[in-house]
Amino acid sequence: MKKNSASANSWPSQEKHISIDSFPTDKMVNYLEGWGGMAIAVNSMPAGSDLAPLLTGLKNNSCQVPHWGYILQGKLRLIYDSGEEVVLKAGDLFYMPPGHKASVVEDLKLLDFSPQDEFKELVVHLEKKAAEMEK
Repeated sequence: MKKNSASANSWPSQEKHISIDSFPTDKMVNYLEGWGGMAIAVNSMPAGSDLAPLLTGLKNNSCQVPHWGYILQGKLRLIYDSGEEVVLKAGDLFYMPPGHKASVVEDLKLLDFSPQDEFKELVVHLEKKAAEMEK
C-alpha cells in the first residue's frame, strides 16, 4: 500500500512539543530531557552575565558540550578555546562546538538543543559552581 504524502511527512509516534511561552522557568538552567537523546533548553540572562566563572574546573575551563540553537533576543559573545570570538545576535541560528565560554552582551533569550547526558552533567557542574560562589 502506497503512503500518501501527508502520512509520509507526519510526526513520529514519539512526537513532543511545547510552546516557548509555557517552557519551565524555575531552575538556574531551564531544560527538558527526552527529546530523541537531546535536551532542549530555553533560557534568559541579563546583559553582563559571564558564564566563564561557572565553567572553572572543566577541560580548558570551558564548556565541552555542543549546542545547536537559535537566539530569540539579545546578543551573546562566544570565546572559543582557539581564541576566536563570535557574537551571536537575535535571529541567528547557531552550532557551538565544544570548547567555548560565553558572556551576554545584550539581554538574552535563547533556545538550544544539546546531547542530553552531556548537558545534564554540565548543568550539575554549573549548579555546583553557582552554589560555591554564593558562599
